[in-house]
Amino acid sequence: MNKTKDLTFSIVAYKNYKQIINAVNSINKFTPSYSKEIIVVDNTENETRKNYSQEIDQLSKLDNVNLIANRVNLGFGKANNIALHKAQSNFFVICNPDILLIEDSFSKIIPYMNEHPSIGAIIPRLIDKDHKIEPVYRRELTVWDILIRYVHPFNSFKKRRDYHIMQDKDFSKPFKVPFGQGSFLVVRTSLMKQLSGFDERYFMYVEDADLCKRINQVSILQYFPYTSVIHLWEKGSHKNPKLMKWHIQAMIKYFNKWRAIN
Repeated sequence: MNKTKDLTFSIVAYKNYKQIINAVNSINKFTPSYSKEIIVVDNTENETRKNYSQEIDQLSKLDNVNLIANRVNLGFGKANNIALHKAQSNFFVICNPDILLIEDSFSKIIPYMNEHPSIGAIIPRLIDKDHKIEPVYRRELTVWDILIRYVHPFNSFKKRRDYHIMQDKDFSKPFKVPFGQGSFLVVRTSLMKQLSGFDERYFMYVEDADLCKRINQVSILQYFPYTSVIHLWEKGSHKNPKLMKWHIQAMIKYFNKWRAIN
């Protein structure tokens, strides 16, 4: 019988093994007091993986790593659900490859969640490489906010943009977050399993908004200001037409789903 661990880190790989090696090294360095498993679910196509054999071998030998090769790209949500199915832990950490721990964050997060059972998930201060807090805390998605983001990508509608990314909040204090970007979310494993993880109808993008909405229906997703994690945010869909297409398709699925439910 597998002994329950404190933490399961779920990382989805797609060719970015060097980045993941850095993330895993930071996890192992800054979680000294907690038992953990780091499940890396690899969505890189089988033929392409041959070009990264050295990096894959290095990654697989790191402490606490369980590397699972899908051999095809199953999408972000489905890959995380594979990790969730295998998770034997109290807390499930959705962790992007571009995340770096810089302090013992979980010595603050876990006791806080244990003291506040009504909180089902935590998103800490996510900061960029210059230690500036990132705009990853949002109110619920609306068609209007999406149009502003893509049709008016610069400084127009600033008041509305600031409202959507919760700039009216005091970021020195905890607050409830309707939609926290899924780059780094700490969720009770029992809650993730209760919700059956991510909705796999989303291949990539918006699955985090959907998950946060479902978390907040039965629990609370809270911003946690007392520890910081670096997020090397690349904003891929803003640069790549194919990724932007996937993003828009996912948003259509999201709005259709929740309009039908509501």
